[in-house]
Amino acid sequence: MKQSINQKAWVVDVNMGYGHQRTAYPLKSLAFKGEIINANSYQGIPERDRTIWQESKRFYEFISNFKRIPLIGEFSFSLYDQFQKILSFYPRRDLSKPNFSLRRFYSLFKSGWGKDLIDRLKKEPLPFVSTFFIPAFMAEFFNYPGEIFCIVCDADIARSWAPLKPSLSRIKYFAPTERVMERLKLYGIRAKNIFFTGFPLPLENIGSENLEILKHDLAERLLILDPKRKYFQRYQSLIERYLGELPKKPSRPLTLMFAIGGAGAQKEIGFNILKTLREKIKSKEIKIILVAGIRDWIKEYFVKKIKDLNLTDSLNENIEIIFNKEIGGYFKEFNLALRKTDILWTKPSELSFYTALGLPIIIAPLIGSQEGFNREWILRLGSAIEQQNPKYTNEWLFDLLKTGWFAEAAMQGFVEGQKRGVFNIQKIISQH
Repeated sequence: MKQSINQKAWVVDVNMGYGHQRTAYPLKSLAFKGEIINANSYQGIPERDRTIWQESKRFYEFISNFKRIPLIGEFSFSLYDQFQKILSFYPRRDLSKPNFSLRRFYSLFKSGWGKDLIDRLKKEPLPFVSTFFIPAFMAEFFNYPGEIFCIVCDADIARSWAPLKPSLSRIKYFAPTERVMERLKLYGIRAKNIFFTGFPLPLENIGSENLEILKHDLAERLLILDPKRKYFQRYQSLIERYLGELPKKPSRPLTLMFAIGGAGAQKEIGFNILKTLREKIKSKEIKIILVAGIRDWIKEYFVKKIKDLNLTDSLNENIEIIFNKEIGGYFKEFNLALRKTDILWTKPSELSFYTALGLPIIIAPLIGSQEGFNREWILRLGSAIEQQNPKYTNEWLFDLLKTGWFAEAAMQGFVEGQKRGVFNIQKIISQH
């Protein structure tokens, strides 16, 4: 049965790292009563269910940080990573056989894990939209009567994203890349249940389907990213065709954002960035935005390092820290800060898709095998570069800036990336 374009849905995520919550945040207008449900921490969750989720979350955060320990850390993480490993795509073959972790999930469903959540939502059988595969599997296992959708938030995915019996499943997938579409077919998902939508980017950074906010911000960003007008000399007509008339001059200094994951495993890179760019920060040649997320201990780490470097006077002017105790408040502040960001430095997480906002990306070392595929995707897109030694950022960053490469990367991300994921997802849900 077709629904109206104003159709509401249960939007479900998990608060394990930022990825699945960041994916859900742009869909707040779709969510019933504007509320996104955390499958692992909703009000009234049975204690046994909460414990199962918490054990998994604690282990992931521990192993992410433990990875930094020489030899033993890398070895331990590689063992863990085998459970989420993505097999080679070629040769094309049947990859529908379930793996160990998938069988374990279903054994927990049989013991009742997730039944309480699905029973609660059954009372109002709206479309069920999950940004993580486990809640979608729960909905199908416990016979949720409405449509079930799952949003993929990486450029390629492991077998765990497809259910135990994929060819019989009624879960419908929203794919951010064409590779995810093809991968799901290898896992046995029927083609009619796969939709290529792109990743859901935040509306604060896009505007309407006309992309007016995105285009406005990119126009100013390009002026800053091409100080010698190297890129403009070659592609001015292309720029104007996509963005129209550009501002006469930039209104801010070059702004670099460094964003780390929820586990805080790469905060030392942020310190090295501050240290090497200290003089340029003082002279107001560059502004640094450090993303602490919802972790106050990461914020305090940055504040201490800023003090150690005698940069306290620059705080709130040429150094900014993004921190909010509430996840929704953090995402809002982060998205607004992105509008005034010129270069995004981050590990290749779901933020890889934010290159479609016209953001060139400096890729920090990956954590987890799935991030390797995100890295490959943005490198192929031509909108990213792997970080060089952070201790010498004051040299290589500005060498690249002078060539116009960052401006070219920004346009590559904008032109080649999918920007209308939210609108595509909303339309498909309204038609089912």
